[in-house]
Amino acid sequence: MNDNGAVIRKAIDWRGAPMALATVISTWGSAPRPRGSHMLVHQDGRLEGSISGGCVETDVLQRAAEVIAGRPAHVHSYGVADGDAWEVGLPCGGEIAVLVQPVTDSGFAPHLFDRIAAASEEGRALTLATDLATGRTQEGVVEGGFLNRYDPPRQLLIVGAVQIAQSLVPLAQAIDVRPVVIDPRGRFLTEERFPGVELDDRWPDEAIAARHPGESTAIVTLSHDIKIDDPALIAALNAPTGYIAALGSRRSHAARIGRLTAAGFDADALARIDGPAGLDIGAIGPAEIALSITAGMVAGFNARG
Repeated sequence: MNDNGAVIRKAIDWRGAPMALATVISTWGSAPRPRGSHMLVHQDGRLEGSISGGCVETDVLQRAAEVIAGRPAHVHSYGVADGDAWEVGLPCGGEIAVLVQPVTDSGFAPHLFDRIAAASEEGRALTLATDLATGRTQEGVVEGGFLNRYDPPRQLLIVGAVQIAQSLVPLAQAIDVRPVVIDPRGRFLTEERFPGVELDDRWPDEAIAARHPGESTAIVTLSHDIKIDDPALIAALNAPTGYIAALGSRRSHAARIGRLTAAGFDADALARIDGPAGLDIGAIGPAEIALSITAGMVAGFNARG
């Protein structure tokens, strides 16, 4: 999972200015940034994103300036370089290959940023292919090319504005997962209890469907009210939701599985539900339970990635 959202937004903001885009196209060993990570460079030297966490950015900035000035797109590899490892190498011991291309129709066309942003808004992933021989990126298939998949930003739909949700929200935010709290019970769902968080007072099946859950979406039910939790789980199971979890004891989860089986879901579908929710860390109290759910969500996302 690559967090290129900030780069995409900045590319749209800087539209019309000469720019270059650096992309990690391969990694080996202890590479600090995953394959597909971007760094965008403006002609005036401003930048957004990272391709190595700081190890080789200075060299890539120089290459980006050359590309903006007219040098063709090109690939350069970085690794441990003995004496100059701290200057243009990776002292952590990994190796990466970086493609630097112009933000032009002959490289990474400006309209592709709009296509990525539109797909993200619709909850869809978009895959782009780059011909490394020409340095040109496009939609579709390029034989032997580099493929980069752009997933929508991760979001966590929390069903049930309970005390655990109050601890779960900041944990999600800390790992760049956008939380939304869903609960039709107005007394629970208040700005005072969830300051600065998106709140949705619709019934959960409607609220979830409106957000087009996909592989980058987690849905966790916490309300302990089957009239609220069960419709949310049905909506989650009817979509390619990345992580689904339900709070409750093993006994209550068994009863839940029985109800969902009666609703028409088979064993494979029901196995998608993490129940009881979260990793078993012996959690006690709302904050620790929220931590276990957060860990389960991360494990679920990364298992799919």
